[in-house]
Amino acid sequence: MHANSSLCRFLLALFFPLCAFAHDLSKQECAEGADYIRNAALSRDAGMSESEFISVFDQDLARLQLLPPSLRWFVQDEDDALMLRNALTEVFQQPLSPARHWKKFAVDCLVKANQWPVDLNNQI
Repeated sequence: MHANSSLCRFLLALFFPLCAFAHDLSKQECAEGADYIRNAALSRDAGMSESEFISVFDQDLARLQLLPPSLRWFVQDEDDALMLRNALTEVFQQPLSPARHWKKFAVDCLVKANQWPVDLNNQI
């Protein structure tokens, strides 16, 4: 993120403290999020239920929200958390192979991050 962008966000947050700003996702965050979704599918295939996985996710999310956003992995804001939760729900309610869930999340995330198109095999 550019210094001017950071300054603008700081000033806007100062004058409009109730406004929330979605952070810009990076390719690295998309890759890490996709890995998390793949691991959820692997857990599902190993017998973990949706309610068990979501319960762990909710606990982890609550702990992460105690940290400043800049120190959090992926879920720096509500949009990120919702994106991950929706993908987790899909893993359990619309089961695909772990690799297909990984690819779907990676593509969706990269599109959202304005980082698409990329060669998923070489760049993420």
